[in-house]
Amino acid sequence: MTGALLNQLLRHPDNCCTEFDEWLSGHGGKALTIALNEPSTLIPTIKAAGLRGLGGSGFPAYRKWEMIAAQPLSGDRYLICNGNEDEPGTFKDRLLLEESPHQVIEGALITALATQINHVIFYINPHLKRATETVTAAIAEWQQSDYLPQISQKLGTELVLTIIPSPGHYIAGEETAAIEAVEGNFPFPRGKPPYPAITGVYGKPTLINNIETLANVSHIVRNGAAWFQALGKDHCSGTKIYCVSGDVTSVGAYELPMGTSLEELIFQHAGGISDNRKLKAVFTGGPSNSILTVDELTLSLDFDSLKQHNAALGTGAMIVVAEGNPILPHIAAYLDFFAQASCGQCPPCTSGTREMAQLTTKIATGEGDRGDLNTLVNLCKMLPGSGRCHLVDGAVAVLKSSLNHFHQEFQASLIK
Repeated sequence: MTGALLNQLLRHPDNCCTEFDEWLSGHGGKALTIALNEPSTLIPTIKAAGLRGLGGSGFPAYRKWEMIAAQPLSGDRYLICNGNEDEPGTFKDRLLLEESPHQVIEGALITALATQINHVIFYINPHLKRATETVTAAIAEWQQSDYLPQISQKLGTELVLTIIPSPGHYIAGEETAAIEAVEGNFPFPRGKPPYPAITGVYGKPTLINNIETLANVSHIVRNGAAWFQALGKDHCSGTKIYCVSGDVTSVGAYELPMGTSLEELIFQHAGGISDNRKLKAVFTGGPSNSILTVDELTLSLDFDSLKQHNAALGTGAMIVVAEGNPILPHIAAYLDFFAQASCGQCPPCTSGTREMAQLTTKIATGEGDRGDLNTLVNLCKMLPGSGRCHLVDGAVAVLKSSLNHFHQEFQASLIK
């Protein structure tokens, strides 16, 4: 999944690798052959490459792989290829599943060999109908090939590939919620520990990796860890698919070196702010993280750099707001999204996100008073860490950040 490949997918969709023979005629299968011959080298290679989870957390991929590989070999093991993708502004996984499913599947098969997994589940948001259809057809092609019998022989048990639709809710993308959904239950997030690598689907060791993470695996195995490291900028390894939407000239997905600056992404690749306006704000990683402003254009868009500035890369989605557009309607809409997405398991999350959404909408429509604003400030202090998952924390992050950056806009909207 080099930048050139993703650009080709975007510009020439008729040439995408959705056919198995076309995938194999390029570089497809080469990494899987290496994995079949040298499975013990896979985790060290992923570790040396510095591949991180690209679904939002940035957790080093090899650490999850090592944890599940260390479990005793007895019975089934599961890999959930997480394609739930339901957050506003994020569409990278849909792109990969629809236009290049074989690199995702090959990455999943290599992961299975590295960790002795015999059940690979493609967990796809049911709203992504074309993605589901494309992956279904692609799996059928792999099942007719010689690769799956070879992998099964190497594992010592049959490798099973299945597609399970997610419930289609934002919360269903959280890894323990995904386990519940795969088991046929409502996607209530579980408490941790125990971690999925120890007790996951049906109590068995389970690995959950994002679609973009898996799409990198075959390229790393084929080209080597040093090659992947060299793709990033400064201290970063590899590339990242940044989804840019909102008030930009060219909305789209851009695969660029990890660590690309916000300024380069928006003004060089996305064509700048639409209608020649100035930048006001960027919702990074979708709407569940801190807002960046024009003062932070030089920041590197990678997990560690943004964390040092109390922000987060998340999924890599960048929702751009131009100067002249009010910020409050955006905040209110995103908080309402989180309120609707709350699973109801944790009362502080359920009631807190609803209260934040209602009060922000009230202020945005010119009906709020100073007491409403003070309540929002207090909720930002009370709610963090009150849920089993990070949904309420994400809602607080975007609200708190907007209050810090645009307090005057909140004040100006209050009833005088």
